[in-house]
Amino acid sequence: MHRSAPRLARILACATVPVVLVAGCSSGSDKSDKPDDKKAEGSARPGSPSTSPTVEAAKFSKLPDVCTTLSGKTIDDLVPKAQSKKGKALPSADTNTSASCLWSGLDGFDYRSLTVSLKLFRSDPGLGSGDRRAGEYAAQQASRAATAGKVTDPKTEKVAGIGDEATTVSAKQKKDGDDFRDQTVVTRTANVVITLQYDGAGYETAKAPDAAALLKDAKSAAKEAVGAIAKGTSSGG
Repeated sequence: MHRSAPRLARILACATVPVVLVAGCSSGSDKSDKPDDKKAEGSARPGSPSTSPTVEAAKFSKLPDVCTTLSGKTIDDLVPKAQSKKGKALPSADTNTSASCLWSGLDGFDYRSLTVSLKLFRSDPGLGSGDRRAGEYAAQQASRAATAGKVTDPKTEKVAGIGDEATTVSAKQKKDGDDFRDQTVVTRTANVVITLQYDGAGYETAKAPDAAALLKDAKSAAKEAVGAIAKGTSSGG
């Protein structure tokens, strides 16, 4: 039995969107140069704790336009007949620190969905360096990908050559009777985390997509997004 066009349209509109958290802000304090302060400083015992903790400055201070992190050619290859090659920017309170873009398309009965989410972490004396905070968040994102929704048979693997560190999560999921193949690449480049989710399914007589091929494409797209961060962001934050 063939599904009606309205049902396929509803499926196309229901792509999963990852949750993006809000990063903290940086803060600082000034020292006084009064004579009394200098006297007190001189009498301080060796090894006494500093009253003004510092952390290494973060490399990036803002994010590029998330929907421009992947080229039109990449979208054509990964999401044939995408509803919009420019993608759909998802709501965000501050696109300088947190942003997501979605592409989805139905080519005959072959469905593809691609989401790129960016998260920036600033260095904060009370919270730690931006790089360290980003690394912790990246680990959380990989864990979420392996347990989200009703995924089954998740396979998590550390990979080299994508940003400063990267993890892939491959899983299966059944939605409304159809078999989906879900591929997630979580990578960190300095103090920015990129979470790329690439999903595919075959409706009606179409076969489920090859998981290995989807993962290969997802890795390639993640590398492209890492390059876009380096080209499209400003330094010092």
